[in-house]
Amino acid sequence: MATLHEEVKDYYGKELGNSEDLKTNACCTLTAPPKYILDALSEVHDEVQAKYYGCGLTIPFEVEGLRILDLGSGSGRDCYIASKLVGENGFVVGVDMTDEQLEVANRHIDYHTEKFGYTKPNVSFIKGNIERLDELNFEEGSFDLIISNCVVNLAEDKQKVLNDGYRLLKPGGEMYFSDVYSDRRVPVALQKDPVLWGECLSGALYWNDFLNFAKKAGFTDPRAVENKPITIENKEVEEKVGELEFYSVTYRLFKLDGLESDCEDYGQAAVYKGSIKGAEAAFDLDDHHHFSKGKIMTVCGNTYMMLNDTRFKDHFEFYGTWDTHYGIFEGCGGAMPFSLEDGADGAPCC
Repeated sequence: MATLHEEVKDYYGKELGNSEDLKTNACCTLTAPPKYILDALSEVHDEVQAKYYGCGLTIPFEVEGLRILDLGSGSGRDCYIASKLVGENGFVVGVDMTDEQLEVANRHIDYHTEKFGYTKPNVSFIKGNIERLDELNFEEGSFDLIISNCVVNLAEDKQKVLNDGYRLLKPGGEMYFSDVYSDRRVPVALQKDPVLWGECLSGALYWNDFLNFAKKAGFTDPRAVENKPITIENKEVEEKVGELEFYSVTYRLFKLDGLESDCEDYGQAAVYKGSIKGAEAAFDLDDHHHFSKGKIMTVCGNTYMMLNDTRFKDHFEFYGTWDTHYGIFEGCGGAMPFSLEDGADGAPCC
């Protein structure tokens, strides 16, 4: 009997010829990429694009010169976009377990090296299982950025993927990835359906389980960047999943010592300089932190660190210290678990 990994490899390597063969739209990108992505995408080989099965946008701003790891790189589409964006001084490594996909990706290395005007390739592809990254001889703390596009849901041991991601990142680095999430835990019976698994539905994590997994791995404050509901648009599949709802979500997870479990207020602020290429007017750290150029924005301690202790530092001016704590950051985090009103009935004195 075939294992889940073997079924996934066969689905993406043999059953699917291109993105038109998908049975649902779970692996369809719903949001138009920004211009800097589209410009790079326009130079990616047509065959590489045809084999793309991603569900979102996985390459953030400000990646020039970075060393990037792509988990489940498939035909190499996102790797080649990243190859263009990191420049000749950066490097991109793609990991995938499907021979047919790797063959497509490797066949076009020379094409893209020449297309981008590089003197040597700045991308490589390795056969491997993203649940066993420790077998691939990557050095601990050797990557600035880890990306993944609708692949983590295909892994059985998602906690292991996140644990290894944290281990492989440099301090201040981040995992930035899109995937499919559910509004509740997927029933065991559906988890055994190979087609639904290959379509990125059966392996979807319940969103709250994901947050707990991420925090356990060391990513203390996961930030959602964007999210879109998935409309399956396949009657047979819709009948199978019933009331389950699925979402395509892009998360960013920073590896930063000192992040707190809640957003705490230290009286800090940041001003965006407008200097990130492609985001000159404004920069979105996540779905609730929008920084307009030149505007002073009060921030919690975690957000301050995500800007000041990462590659974004030079693009902001920072104000404040860590000397005084003012409690929970207003409008963010948990509320105080007791009443501030006087005269609460039945409250004895100590």
